[in-house]
Amino acid sequence: MTFVQIVDYETSRPEAVNEVIDRYLAETKGKRTVAHTVVGKDRESDTRYVDVVEFPSYEAAMKNSHLPETDRMFQEMMALCDGMPRFTNLDVVRDEHLNALLANRMYEEVAMKGDLSVIDEIFAADYRDHDISRPEDKIGRDGIREDVQMWRAAFDFTFTRDAQMAQEDYVTTMWTFNGKHKGEFMGIAPTGKDCTMTGTTVFRCEDGMIKEGWWHYDAMRLMRELGAM
Repeated sequence: MTFVQIVDYETSRPEAVNEVIDRYLAETKGKRTVAHTVVGKDRESDTRYVDVVEFPSYEAAMKNSHLPETDRMFQEMMALCDGMPRFTNLDVVRDEHLNALLANRMYEEVAMKGDLSVIDEIFAADYRDHDISRPEDKIGRDGIREDVQMWRAAFDFTFTRDAQMAQEDYVTTMWTFNGKHKGEFMGIAPTGKDCTMTGTTVFRCEDGMIKEGWWHYDAMRLMRELGAM
């Protein structure tokens, strides 16, 4: 279970605090268990800061706290704070990146289940699609609708999400496509063969919709498995 520690503190020397943190990061390479950190400044107070520190688990956080560098950093930060920092320790019980949910609806509801009505719910009207197999981009929802219909007519397939990362407006998914060739594809008559293809898709989201997409996949492998190469 992911563990998060929130550190709320006051300081009139934020530059010095940053120097302490930078030094700590340099000294703990290969040893620290911190997964993600965010530092926020209170808009209504020039001296109040909040650090959000994420660990893979509570046990990982405890391991990190026992590093001598961690204790030294804490002592140095204490000397720079105006008063005692306040600590809040949290076990994460729900963690959702809403842009990732949009991307996953594409794989699960549109691609695998064939519910094309979902396209209007998750893709922007001026969605731009970049595909490694096409020389020109497709603009609009109709482009993604045509592609899904083509793939579903040619294969019974599933998408397996091997890894996924959401950062700012972008969601990157590494996936594996497994399908049975049941219909004509790129001029190739149905072979009945089971095919596998790996790829990566990056979606850029804006205002709660998928605005742009980049598809990179091993088309050469797919064509070899279909006997076209």
